[in-house]
Amino acid sequence: MYRQNLIIDKTFVKKFSGLSPDELYSILQARNEVFVVEQQCVYQDADGYDREALHVVLPYEAWIGAYCRILLPRVKYTEWSIGRVLTTRAARGKKLGHLLMITALDTISKQGGGGVRISAQAYLQRFYEQHGFVRIGDEYLEDNIPHIEMLRTDQP
Repeated sequence: MYRQNLIIDKTFVKKFSGLSPDELYSILQARNEVFVVEQQCVYQDADGYDREALHVVLPYEAWIGAYCRILLPRVKYTEWSIGRVLTTRAARGKKLGHLLMITALDTISKQGGGGVRISAQAYLQRFYEQHGFVRIGDEYLEDNIPHIEMLRTDQP
């Protein structure tokens, strides 16, 4: 496991333009640690959406514990979108994933709310259902990992 070189002492939600170079580096490092190294998934992480996203970071022991990005409606889907959801290895089992989703959904609500669409790894279906998401459609492969599309209406 690589240690991010930025000390995170509080949860934050920031636009891309508000991220410091160290914050951005730490986010990218965490995403690579989880998706590329742990899940052995070779894919183009820098997909052009980061500049349009709100970035949500939760700390754990002064490092990034959990992260996701939020895309506004009509950036990727008609609805809001939450993606690149991760919990770092050191923070797993601490319920940070649930706190991350609560924070992301609360952020969307404060921005006017609306439906939220996600492309979720299939094994996490129950996790997302706990946050009001419903599976829509069949399972499909994305970067060689089984995924499902899920939708949450703006009703909690």
